[in-house]
Amino acid sequence: MITISGQNATRRSCDGISRRGFLRIGALGVGAGALTLADVFRAEAASGVKPGTRHKSVIMVFLGGGPPHQDMWEIKTEAPADIRGPFKPISTKVPGIQIGECFPKIAARMDKCVAIRSLVGAPDRHDAIMCLSGWPHNSLMAMGGRPSMGAVLSKIKGPVDPSVPPFVGLSARTAHAPWSDPGTAGFLGLAHTPFKPDGEGMSNLRLKGASIEKLGDRKRMLTSFDSLRKDIDTKGDLQAIDTITEKALGVLTSSKLVEALDLSKEDPRVRERYGDGKPYQFQYDGAPTVNEQFLVARRLVEAGARCVTLSYGRWDSHGKNFDLVRDHGGKLDQALTALIDDLDVRGMLDDTTVVVWGEFGRTPRINKDSGRDHWPLVSCALLAGGGMKTGQAIGSTNRLGERANNRPVQFGEVFATMYNNLGLDVTKSFILDPTGRPQHLSDHEPLRELV
Repeated sequence: MITISGQNATRRSCDGISRRGFLRIGALGVGAGALTLADVFRAEAASGVKPGTRHKSVIMVFLGGGPPHQDMWEIKTEAPADIRGPFKPISTKVPGIQIGECFPKIAARMDKCVAIRSLVGAPDRHDAIMCLSGWPHNSLMAMGGRPSMGAVLSKIKGPVDPSVPPFVGLSARTAHAPWSDPGTAGFLGLAHTPFKPDGEGMSNLRLKGASIEKLGDRKRMLTSFDSLRKDIDTKGDLQAIDTITEKALGVLTSSKLVEALDLSKEDPRVRERYGDGKPYQFQYDGAPTVNEQFLVARRLVEAGARCVTLSYGRWDSHGKNFDLVRDHGGKLDQALTALIDDLDVRGMLDDTTVVVWGEFGRTPRINKDSGRDHWPLVSCALLAGGGMKTGQAIGSTNRLGERANNRPVQFGEVFATMYNNLGLDVTKSFILDPTGRPQHLSDHEPLRELV
């Protein structure tokens, strides 16, 4: 729950010092709701984070459930019918590269994209850890686990703007919780936890009478903030709180952050290009296909966020795989290309890396329910922007789509590439673990084809 109150505030102790508890943040996803945003800023100050000077960013789109590689970026035209499926390949803007027929808009922008068809090293686990950190789930678990990329950027780069969190998680809550994981801070600690504007407890948000349902009404929200500030100033409470708590209030009332999250201020023609992803189908215990999260991600990056994560759809297609791909694929095709175009026209594409992938691939053979089951031996990814050498398809699978036929690509290589795009040399950059030992950001080198 988030509670902001200038009247009936209670007292509590965060660090041995009692102070007015007028900010309570439970939407940060780091505990049972007792953590305050002010606590985060105190920890951040103690960690020595300095504001960044160069704004490069990454938008990470997680296709929770495991997308079918052979129905997306590499159609197996020579395979038998019980493996190939009904989809046909279509030509793209790059001569010699074909992708699945459900992605005509991406095909038209393939010169700005990179398809990885031979991603290996995935575990048979329904979670986003490898796609958010590049490391196995049990790596350094005794210390709290490896931090996700967003947490690393928060630690090394710090905020671009003091009022905009460097790491934001947009993933809607899912019944299968790991599919809505925005990425964790791991051993880096709470100072680098993602900010979740739609996190747990936000449904109970109250801003001096304005509920979460009213957040789209900017005028009402700003009136609530103005009332809150006046109430606090009148009572003299601002003099009684420390500067970091005041900073916390500043973030929540920041017009820059509020503007980024307020889609009502976006050009309706832009919103129409993204679409809304409705109706939500095949969702079950997974994420909805919220196309507008791609637009919010762009707005957050533009405002100063360094890493934005989101979970899109439920791709665990044990049944009706092809109906699911037609639905999710068509919506993804619209949202992703709108994002690429939007970043490009704003001059942001070379500074923003976009990655789209899931936790593993799907079985070559189609099962009795017209579905594909788990297949961790090989999977796929699509990247765009970031100043990379785009217009490529890297690697391939064998005739049946069972394994990498050439150029197997590790998750760590993709992360090393993204860190390189962000201006971080993985051979020289490191973070200290709780024992003081330096830990490299990746144990691989960037993809030579892209840098």
